Parts: sequence; structure tokens; C-alpha cells
Amino acid sequence: MRRKNFLTYNQTILDKNLVQRIFGGVLYGFLVIFCTTSIGSQLLDKISPNLVSQQNLFYGLITFFLFVGAWECMKMMKFDPKSWEKWAVFPLIVFVFYRFSKRFFQHGFYFDFNLSEILALSLIVIAVITLFKFSKELYYDNGKLIFTVIYTALPFGFALGLPKFSSVDNTFTLEVFFLFILIWSSDTFAYFTGKFFGKHKMAPKISPKKTWEGFAGGVVLTLILGFFVEKYFPELRGNWMVVGVLVAVFGPLGDLVESQLKRNFGVKDSGNIIPGHGGILDRLDSLIICAPVVYLYFILEKFI
Repeated sequence: MRRKNFLTYNQTILDKNLVQRIFGGVLYGFLVIFCTTSIGSQLLDKISPNLVSQQNLFYGLITFFLFVGAWECMKMMKFDPKSWEKWAVFPLIVFVFYRFSKRFFQHGFYFDFNLSEILALSLIVIAVITLFKFSKELYYDNGKLIFTVIYTALPFGFALGLPKFSSVDNTFTLEVFFLFILIWSSDTFAYFTGKFFGKHKMAPKISPKKTWEGFAGGVVLTLILGFFVEKYFPELRGNWMVVGVLVAVFGPLGDLVESQLKRNFGVKDSGNIIPGHGGILDRLDSLIICAPVVYLYFILEKFI
């Protein structure tokens, strides 16, 4: 009798968690679609014409992701409550993101090399290397400050530069929407390929469930999906078969980066803002690495 009650209790918990995951996933997916495609502005136009433009919805989404993600990163890294660095995080993030925002609203992303972009991309690489190779530096509050700003403000800033839009023609392109689609698809393809065929662990100490077989499946199948995006949406920047490969390669790296960050500070999830899925950083870890990589590809693609 006790065993039956125990099994019933566990089944109830599992059902509740499943409902939470489905609800959280649907809510998160709807929010992304609403703010990265014309669906959002069209729905709002039915309430009041020209209420909010699509580019403003997108900007609001990225800004929301940035500030919640930065807050989660601060909580994970456990700043000293008395340190001045804790209070400097958001002013620095606002300053950095303002520079990207100014370019976004003034159509200033010209996709050519300049010193500030090279420096920003280099800082992201340095931050990732520091996390894996020199993690002791992140136990000091000044290291936590620098890492939090680089890990959140720069990637989300680069994300602003991915779509093209025109206020005059009321157009907004779908690069970010399809980037999310490729990331979600890559995760799904890699998961199921790894589940059925995975034998060789990719990074057993950091993410035990990731396998090289799953990684290979993610690359191949995301490349195929990228082919269809390229075929049916030729107006997008770049070649989306290439973008598909970049997402499949660098998306798992983004997951490993966040997993290593949580492992270093003994945290299970970055937060709980998305029911059943954890925090913003848990959902956007792949985007944080993929957005700067795809942005860099769009620059290089102009010279090819």
C-alpha cells in the first residue's frame, strides 16, 4: 500500500513538472515569435494602429533578456554584498548596451570591421577562455563584474545587429527568428541523436548527457534545415546553410559555457523565471554565443 502511494505521489510530481515544462515552453516560444516576427505588430495593430512597431518589440525583448540574464548571472556568481563591484554591474551594462542601442535605432550596424567590434568579440573569447582555464579569477568581485558585463551586454548587443528593418517601409527581417528556430532544432536533433546513438561523451564533467554522436546529428540535421531556410527565405542575410552549421557547432559551446559557470559556483539553474525550464540564461545560453558568431559571419560574408 505504501509503495502504491509512493508511486502515485511520484507520478503526480512528474505530471506537474511536465505541465509546467509545457506551459513554460509555450509561453517562452510565443514571446519569441511575438517579438521577432511581424505577428506581434500585426496583433497589436488590431488593438490600436501603429501602437508598437516590430523593431521596438524586438528591442524590448532583447532588453528584457539582457537585464534578467544579468541579474541571474550576478546571483549565480555570488558577489560580496558589500562590494562596490556589485553596484557597478548594471550601470556598466546600461552604458555598453546604450552604445549598441544607439546604432540599432540609427541603423548604424554597417557590417564592416571597426575597432570597437573587434575588441568586443575578442573580449567574449577571452571571457570564455577565462571561465574554462583561469576560473579562479572569477572568484574575485572585479573578475565577476567584468565577466557579467561581457557575458550579457555584448552578446545581446550583437543580437540587435542581426535583423534589418526600415521604419519608412515598415519592414523587419527574420534573422533572429530563424536563429532561434535553428538553435531549438539543433538542441532537439542533438538530444534525440544522442539518446538513441550516443556512446562517446563530449564533456562528461561539465555536461554528462552530451555526446559526440548527438553533436554530429545536430550538425547534419541543422544543416539540412538551414538549406530549407536558405531556399524559401532568400531575403535574409548570409547563407543559412552556413548559419545552420555555425549554430550546431557553437550552440553546444554556449550550453557548455553556462554549465561550467553553474558548476564553478555550485548552482543548478540560473533562475526560475520560466516555469519548468529554469532561468533566462538556461534558455539563452546557446544564443549568447551564437549571436556574436553569426554577426561576425555576416561581416565576413561581405568579403567573400
